[in-house]
Parts: sequence; structure tokens; C-alpha cells
Amino acid sequence: MSDRDEPEPATPAPGRPRLRTRSRTRPETTDPAPGTRAPSRLGAVLRSPARPGEPLFAQAPKAWQRMLPYAVVAVFVVTLVPVTIAVLTNDYRAGGGWAGALGVAQTVPLLLAVTRPLSAWALVLGADTAGALVLLQADAVAGHSWPWPPMTIVGYLVLMICLGLRESVRTLVGVWLATGAVGTVLGFFEPGGVTNTVGLLFVLSGAFLAVTGSLRGIGDAQQRIAEQESISEAERARRTLLEERARIARELHDVVAHHMSVITVQADSAPYRLPGMAEPVREEFAAIAAGARESLGEMRRLLTVLRGEGANGGIGAQAAGGGELAPQPGIGRIPQLVEATVRAGQPVELSLAAGAQKAAPPAVDLSAYRIVQEALANVVRHAPGARTRVSVTYDEREVLVLVVNGPAAGEVPALESSGGTGHGLVGMRERVRLTGGTLDAGPLPDGGFRVAARLSLDEPTEEAS
Repeated sequence: MSDRDEPEPATPAPGRPRLRTRSRTRPETTDPAPGTRAPSRLGAVLRSPARPGEPLFAQAPKAWQRMLPYAVVAVFVVTLVPVTIAVLTNDYRAGGGWAGALGVAQTVPLLLAVTRPLSAWALVLGADTAGALVLLQADAVAGHSWPWPPMTIVGYLVLMICLGLRESVRTLVGVWLATGAVGTVLGFFEPGGVTNTVGLLFVLSGAFLAVTGSLRGIGDAQQRIAEQESISEAERARRTLLEERARIARELHDVVAHHMSVITVQADSAPYRLPGMAEPVREEFAAIAAGARESLGEMRRLLTVLRGEGANGGIGAQAAGGGELAPQPGIGRIPQLVEATVRAGQPVELSLAAGAQKAAPPAVDLSAYRIVQEALANVVRHAPGARTRVSVTYDEREVLVLVVNGPAAGEVPALESSGGTGHGLVGMRERVRLTGGTLDAGPLPDGGFRVAARLSLDEPTEEAS
């Protein structure tokens, strides 16, 4: 059976218009509801992993999404700098110079977290550790949080979000353990009467790293799945193309083998049909017959490879089914094909030019039949009940095959659970390419579909083949 679900554009011959094949059965993507569009897009951006050397959200489609990390970090920096200085000065009674230096050193490196979060973490952790040591000499440290004041915890958690969306799991575990180790060491210098925040920052940083790391893991998994699907799709298209070429080769073997057999018989019987030949002429006919027999043998060996399907394959297995022994169809059998389609309930009109079968060489004759067969199968599958017109005309240069159908008479039933194999248009393209012609297939404005194939009656050029 054939399919239009996954068409492949044909390569036009010189001087021909470029082909365009489009899908008519692929459903259009519907936009999400207005209320859920922005959150879903933002969630997709969050799950998109940032590559090394790229800022966060660098792959986001919108400019405002790419600027969002810078804006968020800038807001935190602008807010935390004065708050940190005020709290250290007023609550902890640290010197104004120390408070200003610590406020800048602990918050400004957050601006680096968008592009280089690991470097920003090293700077912030060093500044926070220095701040904890400075607070040991503060006049009013008792009764307050130590070694991590609230402003330090907020800035550190912002940094953890940037790290989790960017770095690997191994790096995140190392950052988390280093945070706990620094806090544990500082705990040995804990002054009296303070609220120890080592455990609080250790737990919160681990939770933030776990959540953001999971989002990154989801994005990595989705990216790998998309890449694998792309590879599988390419392999499936390549396998489909090879299958169609093998099928065409098997069919053409019967046509070529017939002519080679006729050459062999004529060459072998020439000395008996034309008595009195000179000896050199007899030897020439004998050489022709031997060459034809050798060519037939090579073709049979090649066909054995094409037909091989495992241990039970080969010519014998194929012939056992009886299908391979039937003569190849051609333009002369298109009326029977149309009649069978009409009996199946599909309204089809046929216009067949007299003498088209005799004018077409075997390859064109077979290709024309197969193209009509594939096109009618597509109509039955995708537009049951649609009025269809089949036209086969010819001139001294080409055979024109045209199959046009209107929209389906009613709702199209789902004949297959999958999206189809895509063999139909691939097979048409290969058959047209074999004859050095062109193929034009695509939907019509009214919902119908059109397949137009030009099959050259001349020998195909080297470029076309």
C-alpha cells in the first residue's frame, strides 16, 4: 500500500519546474489556550539545557526570554547590595567600611552567574566565608544568624538556581558538599548566643540544586529523545527508499530478462534460420548468444540478493507464492485497475489515449501503471468517496499521467493507527526518476489532491538517472 503522509520532493530534470510535495493528512498543530501559553513556553525554556559557554536561556525563541535571567539577577543584586550593607551596619554593628565591602563582594558576582555560574559561586562562597569571619569581630553578632546572614542565604540560593540549570550532576554534588564542608569548618569558630544557619543553607542549597538539576535532566532527556527520533526518521526514510528501489529492480528484471532471452534465442537460431553463413558470422552470433546468457546469469545472481529475505528467501521462496511469475502490468491494464476501484465504491473517470501502451517502452509502461495504482490507493485511503479523474496521454517525447481527486465525501476514517509508511510518493518519485521524468504532487485549494507524472520516452540522461 502507499501513503502520502511523508512525501519526499523529487529532483526535477533540467528545464523542469521544481517539485513540491506536501502532506494532506498531517494534523495542524493547535495553539494552547491563551491562559496556558506563556507558562508552557516558559517551562519549555526552563527545561532547555544551556550549552557550555552560552548564557542561560540562550536557546529561547523570544528576545525577552533570553534577557530574563539578566533582569532577574540584576533585580536581586540591586536589592541585596543596600539591604546587606544596612543589616550588617545596623543589626550586626559591623564597621561601615567592612559592611560596604562585604555587601558588594557577596552580591555583585551574581551578575556573572548567568554566563559563568561556577566562577560566580567560587567568588560568592569566598566572600561569604570572609563575611562570616568579619562578623566574629562585630559588636552585636549575638542574637543574630551566623555564619550565613539572611541576605547571604538569599543570594546563595539564587546562585544555586543558576548552577542547577547549567552544570552537570557531578558538579552540583561537589558544590553542595563544599557548601556543607565550609559551614562545618566555620562551626568550630561559632561565637556564643548566635543562631547557627549552617544546616539551613546546606538543606536549602541541596533542595534548590536538586529541583533545578532535575529540570536540566528533563531537558537533556528530551533533547536526546528528539535527536534519536530524528536519526530514526532518517533511517526509516532511507530504508523505505531502498525498499522501493529494490522492488522496482525486481519488476524491471522481468522486462529486461525477456529481451535478453529473445536476443539469446535469435542469436542461437540464426545459423539454422539463415543457412550459408560464413564462419566468422557464425562465431559472431555465438559470441552474442554467450554474452546474453552471461548477462542473464549475472542478473539472476543480482536478483537473488535483492529478493533475499533470510534463510527462507531467495527466488524459490518468492516464486512459491506465485506473484513473481505473473506478467508485469502496463498501461493496457489501467482500465481493469480503474474498474476494480469503481467496484470498490470510488467514483473514477478514465481518459486513456489510444496507442499509449504501444508508444511506451517497458520501463515507462510499467511505471505509468504503478503510479496510477499508487495514486488510486492514496485516494481510497485519504479521500474515500471523492470524485477522481485519471488521464494518460502521450506525445512523441513523453507520457503524461494525471490523477486528480476532489475532497473526501465525508469524514475520513482512520484506516491505520500509525502515520503511514510513506512508500507511495517515494515509489512514484523513484519510478519517475528511473525514466528521467518529473513528478508534481500536492494538495489542491479545494481540499483535493493532484499527482502529475511526466515519463520521458527518450533514453534517460546520465544526470536524471
